[in-house]
Amino acid sequence: MKAFLLRAIPVTLALAGVLSVTLWLRATPAYDLKRRIEVAGEGGIRRVDVSFPGHFQAGDGKPADLRGSWPRFRGARYDAVSTESVRLARTWPQGGPKALWSIPVGIGYAGPAVNRGRVYLLDYDETKEADTLRCLSLADGTEIWRRWYEIPIVSDHGISRTVPAVTDRSVVTFGPNCHVMCVDAETGDFRWGIDLVKEYGATVPKWYAGQCPLIDGGRAILAPAGKDVLMMAVECESDGVVAWKTPNRRGWKMTHSSIIPMDLGSWRMYIYCASGGVVGVAAEDGPGHKAGDILWECPQWQVRFANTPSPVVIGGGHVLLSGGYGSGSMMIRIVEEGEGLACKVVWRLEKSGQFGSEQQTPLFYNGHIFGVLPKEARPLGEQLICMDLEGKHLWTSGRANRFGLGSYMIADGLLFVMDDDGLLTLAEATAEGYKPLARAKVLDGHETWAPLAIAGGRLLVRDLKRLVCLDVRKAGRE
Repeated sequence: MKAFLLRAIPVTLALAGVLSVTLWLRATPAYDLKRRIEVAGEGGIRRVDVSFPGHFQAGDGKPADLRGSWPRFRGARYDAVSTESVRLARTWPQGGPKALWSIPVGIGYAGPAVNRGRVYLLDYDETKEADTLRCLSLADGTEIWRRWYEIPIVSDHGISRTVPAVTDRSVVTFGPNCHVMCVDAETGDFRWGIDLVKEYGATVPKWYAGQCPLIDGGRAILAPAGKDVLMMAVECESDGVVAWKTPNRRGWKMTHSSIIPMDLGSWRMYIYCASGGVVGVAAEDGPGHKAGDILWECPQWQVRFANTPSPVVIGGGHVLLSGGYGSGSMMIRIVEEGEGLACKVVWRLEKSGQFGSEQQTPLFYNGHIFGVLPKEARPLGEQLICMDLEGKHLWTSGRANRFGLGSYMIADGLLFVMDDDGLLTLAEATAEGYKPLARAKVLDGHETWAPLAIAGGRLLVRDLKRLVCLDVRKAGRE
């Protein structure tokens, strides 16, 4: 009997171990463990001092005499919905919309911004090993000028992944290793540069920085989330004068999410999803507070792995938060309470199949929410979805129509949805059901995850190595 027990103990322990691992895996979000193992050791951050202002080179390109603007991440109103009146085609020829021009780009997912006939792209020049701001003609893609600074970076799921912010006077970029640069939008003349790691103790997120800069009221709004400073404002037309700083009392870290402005009555604020929660920061002085003061916090919302989607301002103080890898989604409401503001949780969807978003930021349009469910939503995974403001599903695109981690936007009442491999789908942006209109393979690469941009009926799309400009206008209309 004793011998039997001695033999049984190891077997029992082994079975217990297997059971423990099984239960852990079931309770843990469905990460792509195989891929994570395969890329282990790729990339890696090497800290080097950047020499600003770097280098400048003029090109032969000329700004296009074309209307239209997409001046930052998610466009003019921060919602990825175009406000332009240009009529767009509801059908495409067999080969898809016409490609007006195409240029090679460095490996990454960085999207373009467009203003005054110019396309701005923070690229990575693999030959020079340099973050490179390229100013291109919207008409033909020829380069008007470029400015770069050397910074050796090894690909870790790509390198560049942010969209510049541009006004008529300034362009601000946010580099992979948290180097921020401001230049003159027309001439490319250098204004200032900041190393957020060196100067503010920021931590570069895994897979490099994904925070897109914001220009508001002539100031660059940044979230270094360093040792002492959570958020800050820098005067664009200066030598880097800091207008205000928000203390980082909770020690929250930088994520891939971007800062989104919001107005509520007389309050204007900047909302940011940091590592430990969501925060609202005063954009300007007001009764009882100064610009840069924290107005409210919501520690209930945390995405513990790849915190990427930005807040979606719904209206009436409502803000939608979403994440992947089992994070689900949350609707919060900012309300006036006493002499200040408070954050209230309206609802929480904790299951990915209810609603979540792994990488792209969902859309709010005509009173409804559009997004693509993460793959761990199982039968609904990677499907396009429309839901109401209570989180109820109105429709999904079906198992035959999956979109992976591709980006999406709305223009002229139409949804443009990219999949992982360069297949672009055109559909009606309606709550009445999934109504596809056209589909075309517009890119040959893979991981076509860069944010889309549209200006003057010209849609800009990219994969890992190429940027393409498509003419999606209705025939005979400008």
